[in-house]
Amino acid sequence: MFEMDGKVALITGSSRGIGRATAIALARAGAKVVVTSRKKDACDKVVDEINSSSGEAITIACNVSHKDQCQNLVDETLKAFGRIDALVCNASVNPHYGPMSEMPDSAFEKILNSNVVSYLWLCNMVAPQMAERGAGSIVLISSTGADKGSVALGGYAISKAAERQMARNLAVEWGKKGIRANSLSPGLVKTDFAKALWTDPKAENLVNVATPLGRIGEPEDIADVVLFLASDASRWITGQSLRADGGLTISETF
Repeated sequence: MFEMDGKVALITGSSRGIGRATAIALARAGAKVVVTSRKKDACDKVVDEINSSSGEAITIACNVSHKDQCQNLVDETLKAFGRIDALVCNASVNPHYGPMSEMPDSAFEKILNSNVVSYLWLCNMVAPQMAERGAGSIVLISSTGADKGSVALGGYAISKAAERQMARNLAVEWGKKGIRANSLSPGLVKTDFAKALWTDPKAENLVNVATPLGRIGEPEDIADVVLFLASDASRWITGQSLRADGGLTISETF
């Protein structure tokens, strides 16, 4: 049930980190994969890696904060492969690290536009052709940052909480058409995006001590859960917010 032979997966922000690992995992499971981010050269490296391993992938560059580029991404994917069976919205930004009282309006607007508005654009663009076939899976990459208050990541956490609600709304709106929508919340993962966190000795010690599994996550730890949600293995799961954090959010405080 984890096989994705004959299916097409579109993964945003897939030139590095969790997105890259997800593209490789879904391609290994048999999916034809569209690798996309703002930088075509970075995407091409992932595509070459997949194609050299007997997978099938193409690059379509896209800045998801621009609606016309999102539409072009979807149109070009359909032109190349004729369908989109799994949409993984992973591209996110966080231009402000610090208290919300010091966050410029422009930074908050950028966070919401890239992390929330673009997700809705892409879902609304992709869902209709899924509905025509009566099947499809949408996975929104959220964050466990949405579980707690934060002095440093408040704006980002708000956007990630919104993504969880978006998944619930999509599940209700499109469920009768055979489309499932779920959100996945990674904990602290070793990616360039989160490097400031996992390279901080205090943060690493916290994770190693407070996390039941005793380690920081790797991109592949998240990619395999995305594969589960994108494939028929999760065929009766929709509207859920799944956490993959090594158990950090449930660990005892004392």
